[in-house]
Amino acid sequence: MAKKTIGFIASPGADYAVTLEDEFLFMNYLWSPWRMEYIRNHNKETVCAFCTELSRPDGPENLIVHRSERVFLILNRFPYTSGHLMIVPYKHVPTLAELDPPSRNELLEVANQAMQILKAVYHPQGFNVGMNIGEAAGAGITGHVHMHVVPRWMGDTNFMSSLSGTRVLPETLEDSFRRIQAAWKEQS
Repeated sequence: MAKKTIGFIASPGADYAVTLEDEFLFMNYLWSPWRMEYIRNHNKETVCAFCTELSRPDGPENLIVHRSERVFLILNRFPYTSGHLMIVPYKHVPTLAELDPPSRNELLEVANQAMQILKAVYHPQGFNVGMNIGEAAGAGITGHVHMHVVPRWMGDTNFMSSLSGTRVLPETLEDSFRRIQAAWKEQS
């Protein structure tokens, strides 16, 4: 098969290169029906998702991995990568300034513990750790401050993310929950 010269994506030694012309000739589909819950309920919640999950028993349904004195650790239901965790204070406030110092300290300490657990379970090459405070900063849940811990690997943002705005995760949330919770219990 002849290769076209205006290659868009081509691997060394590949028999075919996707070109800009070819992009319009076919469509690939990746089914992710679990995302429909997010699409249907995005911006419709009148109650805090974190506070709602706190009222449920811990397990794969509410994704709460650990509860400490002032904060809890929960898997992100719409993760950036497998193992994407959030540390959330029990106190429902929109900013760090409104948390008492012991809660802020515990938030950071649990984030550190979470990174150690994620290192043991997933062997990431790095982490993104941070907060989006306020809608303009990208916060999905604006009224309840929380910190993200996202394990990262070289090349984890691939063509699916770059070209189609689609994430491919190698395991279910339930499997992530079980692995992380087991490691957390083992560490304690």
